[in-house]
Amino acid sequence: MTTQSSQFQQLEKLGEGTYATVYKGRNRATGTLVALKEINLDSEEGTPSTAIREISLMKDLKHQNIINLYDVIHTENKLTLVFEYLDRDLKRYMDIQGNHGALEPSVIKSFMYQLLKGIQFCHQNRVLHRDLKPQNLLTNSKGELKIGDFGLARAFGIPVNTFSSEVVTLWYRAPDVLMGSRNYSTSIDMWSAGCILAEMFIGRPLFPGASNEDQLIKIFRLIGTPTERTWPGVSQLPNYRANFEMFVPQDLRTIITSIEPLALNLLNSLLQMIPENRISAAQALQHPWFNEYNGQFNNVSFDQQQHQQSQVQQQAGQSHPQPQHLQDLPSYYQPQQQSQPQSQSQLPKQQHQTQQQYYQ
Repeated sequence: MTTQSSQFQQLEKLGEGTYATVYKGRNRATGTLVALKEINLDSEEGTPSTAIREISLMKDLKHQNIINLYDVIHTENKLTLVFEYLDRDLKRYMDIQGNHGALEPSVIKSFMYQLLKGIQFCHQNRVLHRDLKPQNLLTNSKGELKIGDFGLARAFGIPVNTFSSEVVTLWYRAPDVLMGSRNYSTSIDMWSAGCILAEMFIGRPLFPGASNEDQLIKIFRLIGTPTERTWPGVSQLPNYRANFEMFVPQDLRTIITSIEPLALNLLNSLLQMIPENRISAAQALQHPWFNEYNGQFNNVSFDQQQHQQSQVQQQAGQSHPQPQHLQDLPSYYQPQQQSQPQSQSQLPKQQHQTQQQYYQ
């Protein structure tokens, strides 16, 4: 807190948010590039609660996949947070490096592994990020990915605290939160991670809703409409409606055509409608899709896995068999029973949404 603002040279403006403006800067003494997050202080209201929360949480979150808070400079009318500088956010990276936004599978796997490492560290330290999206993930030329913007983050404890449901950017918000649940925990971040994984494959948001209601419908169209039979207790959520249009779960490959079987299995494990069914970050990091990073092959060589994946991909569109090494996964990787309507008479005549129809 002793650093003076004059130690940093303000360069170009990087972005502007609700309560802060971010600039690229340089440490005059060392020449190191930094990101300067400037927050104007109101003489009557004082420091925004989001800034206080971000500072208090980030001072203890030191991890290679979490943006580093170097210092905090407090003056009479301004608060400046000095962060490490990374070249661009994931959304910008996808726009520049992707094929219409879609990234190469090897890049997706690397970024996803790093994202999960960062999430795991947050959760181990009892912190919910609550606003994971590509714009809040930063990358550099070394291929590193780091989680940033902890303005909506909260510490959590046991028993589960009652939190606000007005969190997470709409497109990455979990269905339980969309339906008004305030008793959530780490699963809120895992749904967002699943949405980000899908977006890296297709180059655009998986659930681009225009409103809370539209967001739910887009999720239901792909994952299925929940009922009391498929999600006990769902009817007790404040925003649940008994007359939701009924949809059956779709094969995610109808939208994400390029996804490989192991990545699809992980995605299905993340995009579970019931929050308790979503795997944790620690479990996701042990998923066979990441075996090359973990050095574990579960008695199946990488070449064998690649061969099995190739066989499955050749059969895609027919019976969609599950590879043997997916059948042998622990129970939390096995696809859970997704939401399905209670009777076939409730189903829409056109069950399968094409990619074009889905994004209308």
